[in-house]
Amino acid sequence: MQKTILITGSLGQLGRELSALLADDIRYNVIATDVDELDITSAEAVNRMFDDNHIDFIVNCAAYTAVDRAETDTGMCRLLNTEAPAILARAAAAHGAKMIHISTDYVFDGKAYTPYTEQSPTCPATVYGATKREGELKIQELAPESVILRTAWLYSPHGKNFVKTMLALADSGKQLKVVVDQVGTPTSATSLAEAIAAIIGHEQWQPGIYHFSNEGAISWYDFACAIFRLAGKNPDIVPCSSDQYPTPAARPHYSVLDKSLIASTYGIRPAYWHDALVPVVNALIRN
Repeated sequence: MQKTILITGSLGQLGRELSALLADDIRYNVIATDVDELDITSAEAVNRMFDDNHIDFIVNCAAYTAVDRAETDTGMCRLLNTEAPAILARAAAAHGAKMIHISTDYVFDGKAYTPYTEQSPTCPATVYGATKREGELKIQELAPESVILRTAWLYSPHGKNFVKTMLALADSGKQLKVVVDQVGTPTSATSLAEAIAAIIGHEQWQPGIYHFSNEGAISWYDFACAIFRLAGKNPDIVPCSSDQYPTPAARPHYSVLDKSLIASTYGIRPAYWHDALVPVVNALIRN
């Protein structure tokens, strides 16, 4: 019997990749929604969706991700990152659906020097990070059987992300300054979608918080250089410090995530960041 999967935020980077991946799997009936199809800030709308459809899984890909704007747009950020996940969690628990929620490395302060585990103390330094952590806590309270996936540095051929921005600037003729003192792991939305599919299809559901990104660690500057090499571009690019590139929201200096728990629990072993980057750059160049 087909399982029905509700995807929220289906027009975002991850939502697009996940919807396309699961739509090709005959085991699943996919209901892909974005704000026009389902207002996740409305408990009435969410409950109606569950009442009208026998939903087995919900994957919440929707979020407020404008990190800098969130510092002043706190109400909308909290609505989407804390209150909406609570509405979804409450509905999922009431209807017996399993929930997968996407969270972020921003729940940490970025001051560590070794990879963050799921047990590392959270200490968000931004409104975005704080609201995402509040969302995690709401889900654990209301739907404790949920899976929460923290990820970082997400990119894809869709939407707005670092890879697309760098390629758009490559032929501008301007000198590009990219920070070299912020280290993390780029994560392909395709890789994350495949991890979600693996969790849904696993023989045993194991709730909890898990970390997922691609493997390895790199600075934003070195990531930009890798993008340009793969694209055959040679812009004038120089490294700079975070102090030389101030932003309204503080960026974590270190956001590498330890993936050993998701590997031991679900058998998911992420691809190395460079291997995952190649097909995305190739797709963007073709288009």
